[in-house]
Amino acid sequence: MGVCKKKKSADQEEIGRKWIWTALDTSTKLLVCFLIGDRSLEDAHSFLKDLVSRIVDLPLFVSDELPHYADGLKALFHHCVEQEPTGRRGRPRKPEKVVNADLDYATVHKTRDKGRVVKVDTKIVFGSKERIEKKIKELPGNKINTSYVERSNLNWRLWDAHLTRKSLTFAKAIRWLKAKFSICVAFYNFIRPHETLSRAEDRTFKPKTPAMAAKITNQLWSINDLLGHKVFVN
Repeated sequence: MGVCKKKKSADQEEIGRKWIWTALDTSTKLLVCFLIGDRSLEDAHSFLKDLVSRIVDLPLFVSDELPHYADGLKALFHHCVEQEPTGRRGRPRKPEKVVNADLDYATVHKTRDKGRVVKVDTKIVFGSKERIEKKIKELPGNKINTSYVERSNLNWRLWDAHLTRKSLTFAKAIRWLKAKFSICVAFYNFIRPHETLSRAEDRTFKPKTPAMAAKITNQLWSINDLLGHKVFVN
């Protein structure tokens, strides 16, 4: 999403387009984690490893059809099964990587006609259909979809001028892209009340942020709270 300007003094990683990986919890609308890098298998592995380190119960993972997601999840959730000897001479076959039975992962494929979505297909890649259907019933959308993370992409484009398409506001350095996007994510999670989370059954509005829904905090944060918060890095 971000584009960095090529400079003589810039490192190679600061040249060209950058991909923003984001993970959203549909129940609390919390932006769990993000990574700004390349659309590569290596960055997909790093992103998914960070995501898995932040969750307790194994959720239903849903994404588009980029194969890096499936490869990354398989690398994180698998066990090795020894291959039976063939009886032939030579080295024995390497153990086979088998995806864990408790991993649930599905993809969404959108068919477009002249730029408009005309058909949406879903596919279960890993996991039990019955278990996935049970998890879906507990989710707000009641179906396999990527609409929540796609809606959040609109927020990032509205709030971060670095992500505006076809403009001169693109990030001139990767560090500024990361810094500004971090502030946008913190604003979304801790400061800005989420409409669907704040609207009670009686239609009264009680401000609630994704961080409050996820029980990370029990109150709305202000800009001063955010900027004055101490971050401890190990």
